[in-house]
Amino acid sequence: MRPGAFFFTAKWADAVRALDETGVGYTVVSIALADGRKFDQALIDSGYLTRVRGLPDVPFCEADIIELKQTDAKWNWGESP
Repeated sequence: MRPGAFFFTAKWADAVRALDETGVGYTVVSIALADGRKFDQALIDSGYLTRVRGLPDVPFCEADIIELKQTDAKWNWGESP
């Protein structure tokens, strides 16, 4: 798993469980943080936030999230990072 990846356990756990799958076992979401940053494509796999498009790790924790929306946006999994 990438550095910073985490399992949703607090405020967002029920919302994450209610999401539809974008593909088998995963969901693509956009995430807004309390500090104003927004990440348009993040991957949730089996309850874990595992990737943020274009970044080598997950640069925030669950407590930083103020909004999480399913987007179903796709990207090429083979691209870096």
